[in-house]
Amino acid sequence: MDIATQSIDGGFAEPVFNAQVVFRAIMDAMARPGAVQDVPQLTRPPAPLSATAAAAALSLCDNDTPVWLDPPLQAEASVKAWLGFHTGAPMANTPADAHFALIANPKEMAALDGFAQGTQEYPDRSTTLIFLVDDLASGPSLLLEGPGIEKTSMIAPPGMPRHFVEQWKQNNQRFPRGVDIILAAPGSLACLPRTTRIKTMEA
Repeated sequence: MDIATQSIDGGFAEPVFNAQVVFRAIMDAMARPGAVQDVPQLTRPPAPLSATAAAAALSLCDNDTPVWLDPPLQAEASVKAWLGFHTGAPMANTPADAHFALIANPKEMAALDGFAQGTQEYPDRSTTLIFLVDDLASGPSLLLEGPGIEKTSMIAPPGMPRHFVEQWKQNNQRFPRGVDIILAAPGSLACLPRTTRIKTMEA
């Protein structure tokens, strides 16, 4: 299949309705950090972009939201063409320019503080990171506390960035600035907003 065909096929069949379904799942996940939300398979993007991450991108990105791709995604012309065709979003030149970032390999990614952090006046001008993860249960357990969580919540995504808990503490300290994370797994997603505190289960 040529790049031109790959860049058009596999988007939302019913763009408005599908986008609303995924957007609602993301909003519910942001309101209840660590709670897993089901996301039906609504997209067939070119590899290595996953269906859940692609659905999140199609629901959130538009021509006003520059998107950063990590090296595995950046290397695939078909991924860039597909996102450009279905969202109209321009590619960000640097992580600090990105409104959204798609990360296929979180373990090897640049530090969280290299992405847009927002400002005190406009904290929403920060990057929302969409991590592609294999699942939400097979990695080291993360204990979550904070707004939207009754006492504690737990999630265990594999392949998270190096020194993630330490990096996330620093992210908390920048509040109201800081990044938010969407964990996109096959058929489901969960969110880590900047207000959520994270500990490892050993701590």
